[in-house]
Amino acid sequence: MALTACGDSDPLAGNSSCDTDTNQITVGSANFPESETVANIYAEALRVNGFQVDTKLNIGSREAYVPAVRNCSISLVPDYTGNLLQYLDKSATAATAADVNAALTTALGDELAIGTPAPGQDSDAVVVTRATADRWNLNTIADLAAHSADVKFAAPAEFQERPGGLPGLRKNYNLDIAPGNFVPIADGGGPATVRALVEGQVTAADIFTTSQAIAENDLVVLEDPKNNFAAQNVVPLFNTAKQSDKLLSVLDAVSAKITTEELISLNTAVSGASKTEPAAAAAAWVRAQGLDQPIA
Repeated sequence: MALTACGDSDPLAGNSSCDTDTNQITVGSANFPESETVANIYAEALRVNGFQVDTKLNIGSREAYVPAVRNCSISLVPDYTGNLLQYLDKSATAATAADVNAALTTALGDELAIGTPAPGQDSDAVVVTRATADRWNLNTIADLAAHSADVKFAAPAEFQERPGGLPGLRKNYNLDIAPGNFVPIADGGGPATVRALVEGQVTAADIFTTSQAIAENDLVVLEDPKNNFAAQNVVPLFNTAKQSDKLLSVLDAVSAKITTEELISLNTAVSGASKTEPAAAAAAWVRAQGLDQPIA
């Protein structure tokens, strides 16, 4: 959920305008598959309900797409409540879903707004191989701290600085990763990160809890009893210039269907053996959920 943009073209190229036409929506995404898939779900559902929708996908990290929402280069993007809160308020300490949502409402300010968060969560997690968990008798992140000097840790580059990243792991669990033992991989816990972990290039990695790779590779998610990683419910973030009752009703109807199990299913379709394109997976999901008809 924290990646750098890739490719030769700039997805944000072109004019930005915070016009008041609430029927014209540009949907963006970060450049990892789950974000792109959920963005396509928003786009599909909005089109069904009469919105004029463009997409600008694969933008990059939150550091790129939140300013793009502010300046209306995009109107709407899927995000995750806990990480969005920590981006907007570096001092935020809320961890539970209710506390995060309350704090986020305040932190958004005047330019940004959100719909109702989905029940589905995709949280950061410290993940190790089964062999490492067995060798060191690991159950929680705290158990890994005693082995700090021997841990090579893979995560997006931003993980080094974010409150829920290395600083939080050091503060909450005394897991102290030396700079030379941090391996930045810009795929948001995706295939490159998983490969580095499975092949033993790193000892632990930040992999998201809805990744199908966890089950496929018998990886172990270490428990986080101190809630270093705040609740991460999927939520649509948009510019307040585009807010309307109609927009909210469509987004809320979509969010109500996005459970953690549905996220895992979507990720398996896109990143698993079938390698379904995110747009195709989104369209099939919208039909399966009965969202291919206008919302009354």
